[in-house]
Parts: sequence; structure tokens; C-alpha cells
Amino acid sequence: MLNIVFMGTPDFAKESLKSIYEAGHNILGVVTNIDKPKGRGMKMMYSPVKEYALEKSLKIFQPEKVRNNIEFIDEIKKLNPDLICVVAYGKILPKELLDIPKMGCINVHGSLLPKYRGAAPIQWAVINGEQKTGITTMYMDIGMDTGDMILKKEVEIGENETTGELWNRLSKIGGELLAETIEQIEKGTAPRIKQGDDFTLAPMLNKEMAEIDWNNKTAKEIKNLVRGLNPIMGAYTFLENKKLKFWKVNEINQNELSDLFPGAEEYAYKIEEVIPGTVLFSGDKNGLFVKAKDGIIEVLEIQAENSKRMNIHDFLRGNNIDVGKVLGRNK
Repeated sequence: MLNIVFMGTPDFAKESLKSIYEAGHNILGVVTNIDKPKGRGMKMMYSPVKEYALEKSLKIFQPEKVRNNIEFIDEIKKLNPDLICVVAYGKILPKELLDIPKMGCINVHGSLLPKYRGAAPIQWAVINGEQKTGITTMYMDIGMDTGDMILKKEVEIGENETTGELWNRLSKIGGELLAETIEQIEKGTAPRIKQGDDFTLAPMLNKEMAEIDWNNKTAKEIKNLVRGLNPIMGAYTFLENKKLKFWKVNEINQNELSDLFPGAEEYAYKIEEVIPGTVLFSGDKNGLFVKAKDGIIEVLEIQAENSKRMNIHDFLRGNNIDVGKVLGRNK
């Protein structure tokens, strides 16, 4: 068994910590982000990794910064780890830290590298409509996810799968692959595979990109945006300058709309000419349907300002969205 320092923060990382703990490795210390206030009461919350470390009575480090933090780096040196495992820690590690462990620093990354290097690989895979993704373990270097690859595990992305659902699946796979990677490193059988230059990036998400662009995005692209931002922030639009968040939608075509609303078939030619973002049908029995650049968006789960997420039928029982209204800014 190896002497390991683990670095990670969210629930995605907790699964990896749990996996190597249960594999019997000696975890010298757990490094995680500082506690942060959360919720209406702004109560200080522990990261999922810290909660697990406390449960298992593991030594915890929570430095505000790592770079140029001589005191923290010296503490890790004194621990003399064989290996440092990093999973969604949230900070870039300096060379002084990467050089400490005898067997190197390894990372669990939520994509099939070299695709989607960066902070949000799972989210971007969904937003971009990828049909497959996976987990890569790699040796870390000073670049952003540029180190030599060790093991990979590929998975298919479901047509309606959200980032949250994929995140949960990949977190468990990541833990399993990390344990297998460590076993191979310990045996001296772990491969080192160069990434090459054919890479893509997965930068941090921002609120601006979450706004639905009815004029330029297809129905499939809008659906993928909604899936990709669920449950992180939600894709949004506006109705009479009030924000509406979409948490779940479906894309349908004109024929499917006609099956749902038999009278719509005779107006098919008119629907083609309707401005994207226009509400085509709205009612608590049938739901909410909005014209996209091509195709139609069926809204399944929605959230109004200062309200909670709701099934569209429940929402429309208490809120009117008139047919003919155009969603978007200043509409």
C-alpha cells in the first residue's frame, strides 16, 4: 500500500477519496478548499471531501492558496508521500508541490483527454452534444491537463442525460479508475502516454453563456445547453423582462407538434415564418411549446424569478404565458 496525500473538494472528488481509502492505502493528509458560507443563513459549509475526511479521522489541510505558500509546501514535504492524488481540487499546483512525491502527482480528469482540458469538461461535453466522454487518469505537469495519460474509461452520454446525472456516473468511475491506476503504479506497470497536440478546451462557465439565443441556436443546441447547465446554474430567457430558467426541455419537430395538436398541421407553413422564441402553445394541460430557429422546444421543467423549480403543468396552473409572446430580452 502507498502513502498518499489526497487533494480535492466536491462530491466528484469524494468518490475518489473513498475509493483509495477503501483500497487500504495510507492517506497521510487530505487537502481541500476552505469552508464557505452557503444558503439563506450563510452557514459555513464543509466541502464533501472534508466531510468524508472528518468521518474517517484523516488529517485535513485547508490552505487559502497553494502557490508561494512555503509553510504549506513544507508541511507536505514532511509527510513524505509516495504519491499525491488530485481530483477537482480547484487550484493550480506549483512545480515545488508537483516535485514532492517519489512516484509523482496524478490527476483524475472528467474527459477523454486530450479533449476538454480545463475546468468544466463534463459540462462542455453535454453542452456540445457529445455522444461519448469518460475519465482519464494522468501524471500531472505544470500545464493545464497536459500531462502523460495513464488509463482511460469511455462512457456513452444519454440523449437526455444532464450534467448532474453524468457527473454522478463519472465520479464513481473516476474513483474506480484511480484505484486501478494506483495499483498499476505500485506494481510498476502503469503506462505513460503522450497527449499530442490535437486538444480542445473546457473553460469555466459563466452566466452570460447561460442565456438562450433563440435567433441563432437550433432546438438541439438549446436542449443541450439546458442539459449542460442542469443543475449548475440553469439556462435562462426572459418574459417581459423577467427571468425564466429552463431546467428540462425536449426538442420536437413539426410533425410531432401536429400529433400533439391536430389543428397545428394546417398552420405549419405559418409556424415556419414565426420569429424564434415565440410561444406557440401554452396551457396547463398540454404544456409550453416555443419556436426555435429550427424545430420546437417543449419546456418540461421551469423556474420563475424568486420561485422554485416546477413541472411545467404545475407552473402553468398558477402562471399565464400567453401564446404569441416572444421570449428574450426586451420582448
